[in-house]
Amino acid sequence: MIKLDHLSKSFGTFQALQDINLSVLQGDVLAIIGPSGSGKSTLLRCINWLEPANSGTITVGNLTLDCSKPVGKDQITTLRRQLGMVFQSFNLFPHMTVLRNVSLAQERTLGRSRREADEVSMSLLERVDLADKAHQYPVRCSGGQQQRIAIARALALDPKVMLFDEPTSALDPELGLEVLAVMRELASSGMTMIVVTHEMGFAQNVSEHAMIMADGQILEYGPSREVIRNPQTERARRFLRAVNDR
Repeated sequence: MIKLDHLSKSFGTFQALQDINLSVLQGDVLAIIGPSGSGKSTLLRCINWLEPANSGTITVGNLTLDCSKPVGKDQITTLRRQLGMVFQSFNLFPHMTVLRNVSLAQERTLGRSRREADEVSMSLLERVDLADKAHQYPVRCSGGQQQRIAIARALALDPKVMLFDEPTSALDPELGLEVLAVMRELASSGMTMIVVTHEMGFAQNVSEHAMIMADGQILEYGPSREVIRNPQTERARRFLRAVNDR
């Protein structure tokens, strides 16, 4: 479903990603963990072309983009229509109801009528257990509820892959559990997911594979429990000790 070949990204003289090679199969859940500044979020943003990489190729489904060459707007649109992304911040429109927040992008991106979009939105709000909030404004919702609304909004565009960039990092533990429960349901339904996270329980018990990054490179990759419980590199062991000792 996703394949990265020799992907690299720099910001001036700073090398954010160095020769990343990665394959994610359809239905797979990949957890990406690692210290702050290791390139995890940059990797997701490159996959979604929010940060164009400098070299390498990105393949999503049947579309392959060569990052060393100019990429057309139509190609970027085709890429992004296959990807749903959920950020740390919820990015909801405060002046719109929850229902409009979920419906608007469907109307503008997929050409759905307002009625059709609202039907899809209500179905997804029921899925994330927030149908009763449809006609309220985001300010009346908790942080966990707003993040679940953001997930529903991303799902409304029928993505093939969901990208999550530390979706619980801005939430207290109880509200984070609400979001993780939705993500577990998505995983069990067969959604392909790449999740940047510090939630080690999710990484071990929900994702099939885990990847540890540091300094813009992949340190380790493999079955989640094996990677997390038995890291092979000293840098990975040091990071996991720090996480476990907190």
